[in-house]
Amino acid sequence: MRQRAGAAVVAAAVLLLAVGCSGGEGGPGGGASVTPHGTTPGSPFVTPPEATPPAKGSVRVVRTVAEHLTTPWGLAPLPGGGLLVSSRDDGTITRIDEKSGKKTELGEVPGVAAAGEGGLLGLALSPDYGSDHLIYAYMTTDSDNRIVSMLYDPKRDPGDQLGAPNTVFRGIPKGAIHNGGRIAFGPDGMLYAGTGETGNRDLAQDKNSLGGKILRMTPQGEPAPGNPFPDSTVLSYGHRDVQGLAWDDKQRLFASEFGEDTWDELNAIKPGDNYGWPKAEGKSSDPKYHNPIAEWHPAEASPSGIAYAEGSIWMAALRGERLWRIPLKGTETYAPPQAFLKGKYGRLRTVVPAGGDKLWLTTSNTDGRGHPTKTDDRILEVEVS
Repeated sequence: MRQRAGAAVVAAAVLLLAVGCSGGEGGPGGGASVTPHGTTPGSPFVTPPEATPPAKGSVRVVRTVAEHLTTPWGLAPLPGGGLLVSSRDDGTITRIDEKSGKKTELGEVPGVAAAGEGGLLGLALSPDYGSDHLIYAYMTTDSDNRIVSMLYDPKRDPGDQLGAPNTVFRGIPKGAIHNGGRIAFGPDGMLYAGTGETGNRDLAQDKNSLGGKILRMTPQGEPAPGNPFPDSTVLSYGHRDVQGLAWDDKQRLFASEFGEDTWDELNAIKPGDNYGWPKAEGKSSDPKYHNPIAEWHPAEASPSGIAYAEGSIWMAALRGERLWRIPLKGTETYAPPQAFLKGKYGRLRTVVPAGGDKLWLTTSNTDGRGHPTKTDDRILEVEVS
């Protein structure tokens, strides 16, 4: 793979992290200043005021895009059309024609050891996908959780369109539960991964462990320039099980997290911060721990994927069987979270932007904990405001 870490890239990445740190609860791509329209060259940079989303929003399911999927987990829209979806238990990646719903299996990823909450999980496209055609995947093996990249060649026969996996990053702890699994490339071109503590609580507070963390690395799997801990991919720690990552329009990072028995969380991520688990679940009075911006009882949430659209974070809930809207003002909630689709489609796993006011949303009723209908699992097109 082509190396990206030239001097300019390093400097830009460090600047992005510095802005996030200095602005309070910003993420690694924190609200960078821009020159407002009409200013003259050399005038001071200022940050334009942020639009405030309405206190109340709306959700409309436009259509069912695809049906009869087996344990869908990761979802990645392709440039020019098409959706890639991973099957946690089958270890396959399938392309969905988002207009017709036609399914084409690209192939099975070798080495996937699906058991419990582990298997073939998150998907992400290379920042250079237009030239390198690489798909990144987070997968559970017999020994660990790891991130691999694979060449996608649609000209090959169906079932044989994936190249051999190249291990980008290995050694993330695995377990029957809490394997994390969400990966995404950020606005800075770096690869982010949410991991779980596998049920071993102590891993979350151990900065030398990769469990219970949000990781930030180069596309080649090296610690990203500007990370808060020397020679480490760890961006933040004290997490229980992170399965949602998303950036707002100011490049601030947010993450969803499974709680235990009391509080699930939505967090604004600040590099180097401790998010409390297992010492704190939900909001804490201890200043050592970074408090969530919103929290829910697990029966209402058990959150997995998140996406940003129309001024809000949209959060898919598994046990809660609903889609949450969390309107934002900066890195705080502007109004109380609002629930949609409660119980209508069962467990919801992954939500990704589909452009403008649209989202792609997957159900997760065939994962062993849901009650699948004859057409599950499904991908839905949803219009939001």
